Amino acid sequence: MEIKKLSKEDISLFEKLIKLFEDVFEMKSFNMPNVEHLHFLLAKEEFHAFVALDDSCVIGGLTAYTLNQYYSTKPLAYIFDLAVLRTHQRQGLGKELIQQTKVYFKQQGFEEVFVQADNADEYAVDFYRKTYPAQEENVFHFSYFL
Repeated sequence: MEIKKLSKEDISLFEKLIKLFEDVFEMKSFNMPNVEHLHFLLAKEEFHAFVALDDSCVIGGLTAYTLNQYYSTKPLAYIFDLAVLRTHQRQGLGKELIQQTKVYFKQQGFEEVFVQADNADEYAVDFYRKTYPAQEENVFHFSYFL
């Protein structure tokens, strides 16, 4: 198993990761964005995608965004999505994705990596607790649809 940070040339792996998210998150009626948009994302310094590969097959991955701070010169990394194929869950792969991501962002000079999980998603909350976070916060998430 190998964990790889995707570059702008890795469109096919990115598409496979998105399809994995679609399956694991049970996203009904999902439409894959066009290739130009995926290239645009992978080319951005503020967007990060990591995949876990087993013999070139995407079995897990995560996406993260850089958040530049105004009260510190070091950026934060926000993990947006993380998923592992159902057949590979509960084998430590998700924890390894978190660990490798933390190492990468530390090497890049980031201050912190953080992730949100809905209180109702007990599986996700339990998973993130097992990744030994430095702290856990009880926050509310508000959305404004435009």
